Amino acid sequence: MRRRVLFVTENITLAQVVRLATLAAGLPREQYEVHFACSDFDPLIFSGTELQRWPLYTIDKEQGFKSLAKGERMYDVKTLERYVADELRVIDQVKPDVVIGDFRLSLAVSAPLRGVHCASLINAYWSPYADRESWPVPDHPIVRLVGVERAEKYFPQALPKVFGHFAAPLNAVRKRHGLAEFASLSEQLCFGDTVLYPDIPELCPLRAEAPASHYFLGAVQWSPQVSAPPSLGADESLPVVYVTLGSSGDVVALPTVLEGLEGLPIRGVLATAGRAAPRVPANFVVAELVPGELLASQALFVVTNGGSSTGYQALAAGVPVLGIPSNLDQYLAMQAITRAGAGITLRSGGLRKDDVRKAAVRLLDARAMKRAAESLAAHFAAYDSQNRFQSWLSNLLGGAVD
Repeated sequence: MRRRVLFVTENITLAQVVRLATLAAGLPREQYEVHFACSDFDPLIFSGTELQRWPLYTIDKEQGFKSLAKGERMYDVKTLERYVADELRVIDQVKPDVVIGDFRLSLAVSAPLRGVHCASLINAYWSPYADRESWPVPDHPIVRLVGVERAEKYFPQALPKVFGHFAAPLNAVRKRHGLAEFASLSEQLCFGDTVLYPDIPELCPLRAEAPASHYFLGAVQWSPQVSAPPSLGADESLPVVYVTLGSSGDVVALPTVLEGLEGLPIRGVLATAGRAAPRVPANFVVAELVPGELLASQALFVVTNGGSSTGYQALAAGVPVLGIPSNLDQYLAMQAITRAGAGITLRSGGLRKDDVRKAAVRLLDARAMKRAAESLAAHFAAYDSQNRFQSWLSNLLGGAVD
């Protein structure tokens, strides 16, 4: 009898959906009955997949992005209670052997209420066991008010209260249902009987006390099934630079990025991810979607929103990253990449075209960064996320079903 696996994802950013969809689509159907719960099922991601689909309530994407930009909580108690009720509906109908979530915080209530093994997929730089010296300061309205230097000085002192503020709604919901509150936001985000990290330890190391239930998969890569632009520019002697701020980057910064790259001896490729494109320089071609892994492998460097999705595509190809992060997740990813010597971070808030140009000129001949990226590529190649995920799942669910 096949084991039932239920994937449950938030659907604010594309990355949250495609990581779980990629893992789910790779499971052998002779061994597993695979269910997927999500707010909608974009054919770009789900076309051709054999997943049993369960519609699930999710907050409006634009509402989520606005909350992030303002530094506000995305969820209140009422919303999380609705999430829990909808998840319980699906869990009760599917009766899964395991639930696997990606940024679906309410699973920290619904899964234990039904006594089902829950695994969370989340980047290791969020882990309570992450080996880090400090937390980066994201782009928050208060940073624009007091300046980056002052914000960085006082952020460590404010951090416990800030994280406590964001953790409060889920803790309140858990308390309502007779479950213990979490001690920190990191513990909330990394809730689970198992925590699966789509990273490599060489880039995002954990401290020695991390339990065995915290498990590195390696990068879970995905690219849309589309063709590359037919032409990347007439002069093939010029290097390719791939630019995308994805679905969650600060699109306000994009014109400045392009102005900084205008006129440089490059063949630029801009992927808009379906968002409005500004004026595109003459040394660029533009497309809504591109095969990201292919473009990253052809590029001299990749300009991203700083997040792990495109950043890891670049590093897996041995290509340095110029990250323009805005939210904390993106800053954490770029903190890891710059610490490894494989990229440059420019803050999206207050971004200037001269800073973009200086960074780009540096990356045109960044041999040390190229070597660092190539070293990381060898580590990424050693982690087959699909095989490691299936090995973990087989070990967890091994044995006959009653």
